[in-house]
Amino acid sequence: GKHYFLFKFLVIGSAGTGKSCLLHQFIENKFKQDSNHTIGVEFGSRVVNVGGKTVKLQIWDTAGQERFRSVTRSYYRGAAGALLVYDITSRETYNSLAAWLTDARTLASPNIVVILCGNKKDLDPEREVTFLEASRFAQENELMFLETSALTGENVEEAFLKCARTILNKIDSGELDPERMGSGIQYGDASLRQLRQPRSAQAVAPQPCGC
Repeated sequence: GKHYFLFKFLVIGSAGTGKSCLLHQFIENKFKQDSNHTIGVEFGSRVVNVGGKTVKLQIWDTAGQERFRSVTRSYYRGAAGALLVYDITSRETYNSLAAWLTDARTLASPNIVVILCGNKKDLDPEREVTFLEASRFAQENELMFLETSALTGENVEEAFLKCARTILNKIDSGELDPERMGSGIQYGDASLRQLRQPRSAQAVAPQPCGC
């Protein structure tokens, strides 16, 4: 029986943008205080209800540091959706978005559903990237766009759900085929015993992440 969907998601972007904090906020509904740079990959999953359908999101949070790029690239395979994250207070993280987007579309799939997240919305006085500029970038690259705050939780849930909703719409319209290998989508029928299971796939190095 096709009781629910399973979507594989990525959280990608430069180091220090708060990717792990976004994942943590979504899975645990709280801000992760003791945040260190992710080494390799962290993983979390959560079951959500989207438009009357049950969807289990399997979310892979990839290291933003350049030296881990080769490790994390293998995790892109078969991802259905991605949160592409930059820090609104850091133009440098914004400037590297195109490279991350290229990775997602070449390594995961050209059809990957991407939502651009301008994180650290709570630090508005230190903003270096305007909402307008980022929304233009999103439009030009056919991305959805939200500004988020992993600290306050603003728009965090919405980012994941918006992405999931878009994928479901594309399945309904026939644009995405879950039966196709590497679609990042599976039908599940296992019992959903544990709804939330955050866990770290690898240890993290003790470096402050500043998110």
